[in-house]
Amino acid sequence: MAASALDGRAAAGGMVMLHNARDLETELAWFAQVIDTRFKLYFGQESAYEAVTDIEPPDLSDSDSPYARLVRHYDLSFIERLALVLSLAPHIRPQMLDIFFTKNATFDRRFSEFGGVFHTTRSGFIPTRETLAFLAAGNDLQIRFELRALFTGDHVFARHNILHDSEDGLQISEDMLNLFTTGQQTAPTFSADFPAQHIETALSWDDLVLHPGTRRQIEDIETWLQHGNTLLHDWGMAAKLRPGYRSLFYGPPGTGKTITACLLGKSTDHAVYKIDLSLVVSKYIGETEKNLAKVFDQAEHKGWILFFDEADALFGKRSETKDAHDRYANQEVAFLLQRVETFDGVAILASNRRENIDEAFARRFESIIYFPMPRPEERLRLWREGFSPQTQLEPGLNLENIAEEYTLAGGAIMNVIRYASMQALQCSRTLIAADDVLQGIRRELAKEGKAT
Repeated sequence: MAASALDGRAAAGGMVMLHNARDLETELAWFAQVIDTRFKLYFGQESAYEAVTDIEPPDLSDSDSPYARLVRHYDLSFIERLALVLSLAPHIRPQMLDIFFTKNATFDRRFSEFGGVFHTTRSGFIPTRETLAFLAAGNDLQIRFELRALFTGDHVFARHNILHDSEDGLQISEDMLNLFTTGQQTAPTFSADFPAQHIETALSWDDLVLHPGTRRQIEDIETWLQHGNTLLHDWGMAAKLRPGYRSLFYGPPGTGKTITACLLGKSTDHAVYKIDLSLVVSKYIGETEKNLAKVFDQAEHKGWILFFDEADALFGKRSETKDAHDRYANQEVAFLLQRVETFDGVAILASNRRENIDEAFARRFESIIYFPMPRPEERLRLWREGFSPQTQLEPGLNLENIAEEYTLAGGAIMNVIRYASMQALQCSRTLIAADDVLQGIRRELAKEGKAT
């Protein structure tokens, strides 16, 4: 990456941290008021407020920091924001919680009357669910009962891995902590709990050979990735437009669908994750939805590009309902439809054939982009640019004739180039032999079931 690009990314990262710090300072000032008011009310001292809920949280509607965007996206309530900043405090302003030590002389290194955990490996007061209940509710049972909902599996805190309650107190996830401080997020680990792999490419747009019409349509997605947030928030269109962007890439294998997804992420600085369908699709009722929900839940509000290769397996046409299995299969498609439609990132579905995708999805795509087989002039460019500059072509190897005669996709052409290059290396030469290229072409055509 060029130095100017690195400098630009560093500058952008610095601005994100600056905005986060500004918003968290205002949030912590509000949090300090809540703490002060709760203790005054608890000990019967004079207070400017009759209840902590009378203290309005800061207005972050005009801020574009990751913290402000998350608060707006999930429309966090007073109690939810209090839980979030309480879980952040030990990491960014631990001295704010020292009052829980000074107000409780009998703190026994485990729990105080205000909740809290004392760690031998971490200094300071670590808040627990009881600490949150003390601050938000005092002795108000109704509010305490409402707090229970914050720590169920269905709440956004759990579903989107924001924070959770444990024996070690209220814990904000490392992912969220990094986002709210550095503006960067840790990449999730590929596993059964996150069945998607981060994919990237060393290529540039100049290396990708696409039909001009296809390339122009791809630019629409690139524009959304660059300016979508401005359209929704700065221009006030969030109430009128759906979040995110959905696109269908269809066309024969090897025509550049996956590389295009990677380049979209690379050119706009958005992570691209390819869904591993072998870990998502399950024969057991309800499991496919659960597996896919794990991906969407983690991807929400992070600006990721989710790439579904061979998407027919997930988003194929619904069948006529004849039995319970068909009914559950159709419910599965309906679930996927809802998750894709509300996803605030970019979802790209790739398929060999457009007609294989359920029409309910097709109607909701912002773009449907065809990746055709390359034309002779595009195939010639692929042949000419594909071989290593360390090699020479045998004089009898006529790439113009080969490009004209053999209709191969870009992926197939690169397979031939790989084969012919390996044959040259095996023979300790840098000359690419015409016979090796032709043999590689025959191998590719045989894989496609075509006569050679």
